[in-house]
Formats: sequence, C-alpha cells, structure tokens
Amino acid sequence: MEIFVFVDGQFYTWVILPALIFIARVMDVSLGTIRIIFISRNLRYLAPVIGFVEILIWLLAIREIMQNLNNPICFIAYAVGFSTGTFVGMYIENMLSIGKVIIRIITRMEADELVEYLKKAGYGITAIDATGATGPVKVVFSIVERHDIQAIVEIIKRFNPNAFYSIEDVRFVSEAVMPFRTKIPSRRYLGMLGLFRKSK
Repeated sequence: MEIFVFVDGQFYTWVILPALIFIARVMDVSLGTIRIIFISRNLRYLAPVIGFVEILIWLLAIREIMQNLNNPICFIAYAVGFSTGTFVGMYIENMLSIGKVIIRIITRMEADELVEYLKKAGYGITAIDATGATGPVKVVFSIVERHDIQAIVEIIKRFNPNAFYSIEDVRFVSEAVMPFRTKIPSRRYLGMLGLFRKSK
C-alpha cells in the first residue's frame, strides 16, 4: 500500500519520474550513437542487438511521457537526456577506439627513417614520390587501428614535426594488407633510448 502511495506522490511525479526518464534517454541515445558507429564499422552482428535494447528502453521512456503529458519536467528530462546521451555515446565510442583508419603523411623532408621505423613496428607502409605546391614531396600511407593513432602521431612529430598528415576512417580493409604488427614502444621507453630527447 505504501508503495502505491509513493508512486502517486508529488515527489515521485516531479523528481523520481523525470530522473528515470532522463536516465533511460541517456541510455537509449548512447546505444543509438554506438549502433550507428558499429554500422559504419561494418560490425553487422552487434548493431542489431544494440538496436533491440535501444528501442526497448525508448518504448519504456516514451510510455511514461505519454502517461504524464501534464508534467513539463518530464519533457525537459527527455530533451536533456537526449543531448547528454549523444555526448556519452561519442565518449564511449572514443574510449572503445573500434575500427581502422588510414593515415596519410605528406612531407618535404626525407621520410626514410620514419618509414623504416614504422615498418619495423609491423605497420604496412606505402611511400611514393609526389609533387606538391612548393615542389617534390614524399607521401606515406598506412592503415592502422584507431587506438594506435596517438602513438603514430607522436612518432611523426618526432621524425618530422612539420609534416602534414590526415586521418580518415576506413570501412573495410582486406586482411592481406594488414601485416603482423609488434607493439609500438611507449614514449617513455623511446625517451630512454634517446629518441625523444629535445634538440639542443
């Protein structure tokens, strides 16, 4: 009996219920964001499962909204939950670092040391000579895991701080071009070897 009194009370209507709608909305929008990212990464088996949970949570949230149309706090909680869920979904995706990217490096300096270092680390490298607006340049391509981006950017800056590089998502990659890769040494380890010493 006390439970029904609590559910019908003002505190539940104006505080607990909006909070539950907010949480539900954050969850389903976060899942929706991740689902879309999974689709773009060609993870075809995980996306439908996430979509099922996502729409189930959304139905529960919208049911409470429709039953409390005279409660403006619920509408605000629903909207804030949507925006918060979008941010949370992107944050989770960034933490997961799922998928592969292509890194293009364009440098006017000789890139042999950079290319050799990345090859020794086990990355597939393609280097070609090209002509830019200011003269001859070297273009280096590599397809890597998203979680390796930061380490590779540090290596690029070490060998050529002024190099231009771009990073783009890759939807599909033939495994034939993905060689066996050893783990790139950490910045701390490279510092011990003297590779990251500041130039005098």
